[in-house]
Amino acid sequence: MSTSVRSPRIAVLLPCYNEEAAIAATVAGFRKALPGATVYVYDNNSRDRTCNVAAQAGAIVRSERQQGKGHVVRRMFADIDADVYVMADGDLTYDPTAAPAMIDLLLAEQYDMVVGTRQHEEKEAYRGGHVLGNKVFTGLLSGLFGRTFSDIFSGYRVFSRRFVKSFPVLSSGFEIETEISVHALELRMPVGEVQTIYAARPEGSQSKLSTYSDGWRILRTIVTLYRVERPALFYGLIGLVLLLAAVLLSIPLVVTYAHTGLVPRVPTAILVTGMTIVAVLCFFAGLILDTVTRGRREIRRLAYLSLEAPQ
Repeated sequence: MSTSVRSPRIAVLLPCYNEEAAIAATVAGFRKALPGATVYVYDNNSRDRTCNVAAQAGAIVRSERQQGKGHVVRRMFADIDADVYVMADGDLTYDPTAAPAMIDLLLAEQYDMVVGTRQHEEKEAYRGGHVLGNKVFTGLLSGLFGRTFSDIFSGYRVFSRRFVKSFPVLSSGFEIETEISVHALELRMPVGEVQTIYAARPEGSQSKLSTYSDGWRILRTIVTLYRVERPALFYGLIGLVLLLAAVLLSIPLVVTYAHTGLVPRVPTAILVTGMTIVAVLCFFAGLILDTVTRGRREIRRLAYLSLEAPQ
């Protein structure tokens, strides 16, 4: 007796803001590459005709009023129910024809995320500051969390249902890609990468990413996530720095006391004592918070395992 295998439900998620010049071609590209998929365009307070153009191109258009890509991703992941999620920007910079290969890899290897690593051949596609920032932050993430991806800021990703429904989106802006990457690393999810072409924006479309302000927000997000996910190391490092500083400041005091039996610099002695106490408190705070973090990670892991693997 033959059994029919149900095709996975595929949802294409396109966050947009003032992308009238590119959204129609983006929607058409994904509809052609993935004929059986449902294409959703989530508008984030566009002031042009993005919504109308997307709807005319055949997409289901929805809105998120809270400004910021993180808010849009939170809404998309909460609203849409599918087996496989394809997320890309609606600015025509990502190649829709790469989506089938990314989905095939996700299903064949039962990955929870496949990242489309960007390969740019046009100088206008990727600003020099963004290239340098990507390399710096990718290296930083690798140093802090032990492993990383080739392109942590890529907005072109394919997710399993259990990734999407176990991911508590906390970011509000462009730091969302960093939070996604750390979520996968912390839960040790099986992930893969596929190299994709990254094109220049069409005429009339402008990048919403600010090199410096968004770079600062991303750096703060990495540090915050490291503090939350690695509290023993984070607070332990602060405690170690304070303890070393206290030891260095105490050396003259110890030498003077050894020769004279006196402690003439009482303020310094009080400072050293206070720094030592704070250092010890940092060590114990890190240990306590590490226990809390381990419990939270176990809960997230169980929520993740409660959902079926992609197939």
